[in-house]
Amino acid sequence: MFVTLVHVKVREGHIEDFIRASTLNHRASIKEEGNLRFDVLQDREDPSCFILYEAYESKEAAAKHKETEHYLRWKETVAPWMAEALKGVPYDGLLP
Repeated sequence: MFVTLVHVKVREGHIEDFIRASTLNHRASIKEEGNLRFDVLQDREDPSCFILYEAYESKEAAAKHKETEHYLRWKETVAPWMAEALKGVPYDGLLP
């Protein structure tokens, strides 16, 4: 299993916009072939901080995600709202 934790910091005033855009991306992403999980997590103490937990069957399936229309639309939409550059950290999923 190929997992990426994407760390996101959103500018104030755009948190709800980011959640709306990410909801659309999430709904399409979980339908992708090879997708195992696509969670959007919001920090309880700092609501401008998010983690996207993306789990795919393989590195190739994760790479195909970045070619989808919904991902490209999401990336373009949220770019102006970023307080910091997105940081994706890859992991090997061991369990389950």
